Amino acid sequence: MTTPPPTRIAKDLANRKLIVQRTFFGPIDLVWRAWTEKDLLEQWWAPKPFKAVTKSYDFREGGHWLYYMLGPDGSKMFACFNFHTIQPQRGFTGDDFFCDENGVRTDLYPGMAWKNEFRPVPEGTEVTVDVTFQSEADLQRIVELGFEEGFTMAHGNLDELLAQHR
Repeated sequence: MTTPPPTRIAKDLANRKLIVQRTFFGPIDLVWRAWTEKDLLEQWWAPKPFKAVTKSYDFREGGHWLYYMLGPDGSKMFACFNFHTIQPQRGFTGDDFFCDENGVRTDLYPGMAWKNEFRPVPEGTEVTVDVTFQSEADLQRIVELGFEEGFTMAHGNLDELLAQHR
């Protein structure tokens, strides 16, 4: 069995960005589905032992994903992703922010803008995620909260999910 490539996360402080690159062993149609279909997304999005639980999901331009991270102690941390643009199997953009259970934005943690791009490569599918923040301080705050570790762990969950579909 081949070890999946590591998640690479670069900080571009001048432009207030985190740039995440990862190649997944799966065809673009399956990787795209894993990032855009609620039932698949819930299976990998949260770093273990947390679980992603969807409250509402509408994958279309102008739609949103309202979800929470369910902690092992039963705690819930709500977030919302608003979809702005969607180009099937090529990419999507949107903004993500922490919120209450009704999707009302809170100031507890900084929000961020996401640009997710997908492209086929010989090994499978390369996904590049540009996450942009309002300020460098916001970027640093999210990094301090464990973004890099959590997102990397979630990618490991996605590797496991994709392996089940091979």
